[in-house]
Amino acid sequence: MHRATFALGGMLLLAAAGVDAATAAYPTRPIRLIIPFVPGGPSDIIGRMTAQKLGESLGQQVVPDNRGSAGGVVGFELGAKAAPDGYTLTLAGGGGLTQNPGLYLKLPYDPLRDYQPISQLTAGPNVMVVHPSVAAKSVQEFVALAKAKPGQINFASAGTGNRLASELFRVTAGINIVNVPYKGTGQAITELVGGQVQMMMMNMIAAISQVKTGKLRALAVTTLTRNPILPDTPTVAESGFPGFEVTSWHSVVAPANTPRPIVTRLHAELVGMLAKPDVKERLQTQGLTPVGSDPEALRARIKDEMVKYAKLIKEVGIKPE
Repeated sequence: MHRATFALGGMLLLAAAGVDAATAAYPTRPIRLIIPFVPGGPSDIIGRMTAQKLGESLGQQVVPDNRGSAGGVVGFELGAKAAPDGYTLTLAGGGGLTQNPGLYLKLPYDPLRDYQPISQLTAGPNVMVVHPSVAAKSVQEFVALAKAKPGQINFASAGTGNRLASELFRVTAGINIVNVPYKGTGQAITELVGGQVQMMMMNMIAAISQVKTGKLRALAVTTLTRNPILPDTPTVAESGFPGFEVTSWHSVVAPANTPRPIVTRLHAELVGMLAKPDVKERLQTQGLTPVGSDPEALRARIKDEMVKYAKLIKEVGIKPE
């Protein structure tokens, strides 16, 4: 009788605190981490590392689930409509949360209404790379070449982030270069390395190995400061376009109305993950900065960048699909 009374009392305390027994015991089964892009790209690399490390700290398997299509829209919609119980999370690149709303007329999810931010994981630059056959070894030479051959130079894009970085550069530099979209970064890299397209604003993770092996030539990075992994590569800003800046980032989000105790637990585990020496080293060797922001800071960033990119999309003349 005493044990039954004690158990009942514990459940009443949980109820009084707004925490049910299932939430208090979370997690009790495997968690799905939706990665809204095809395997092999930067989001996949960060997502799989996050799944492994988060699973280790939670004591439950975190299963990566690649759902790449339509600029990540399919995966983001799936994540937004999942049950808000902490067992479906989404590895969210900044583009899917802040740029897609301005690129699609009928986006099947609302980043602010349908998602509960948990934490920003990383931040880093894009790298402006060209095929070695391109007769340009600097940003200024590339601009001169593009102006001499209007409409004859193509740039690859895979998702919204690198496309908007290239479109912003196109408008800033006053050049006529043509977008060639791909379903995933891996396919875009293959075509770029093969010379089918000439330029791409590539995520740092994807760019490093291609640049180091000489398969692609780095002209600039898109942050305001140089990156220690490519210290000899100038910024676009210092290459004649002051103020040019594009930052690539990834985060983890959950469906809206996920219980606050679960959000708090996941945030703490992700911050702990990012503080681990092996994780920090792995990210930093790929030119990325670990972040670990709180849910409120991530929500504020999403809100601010949605406004910023809606304005940019209009300025560069992209018509929503």
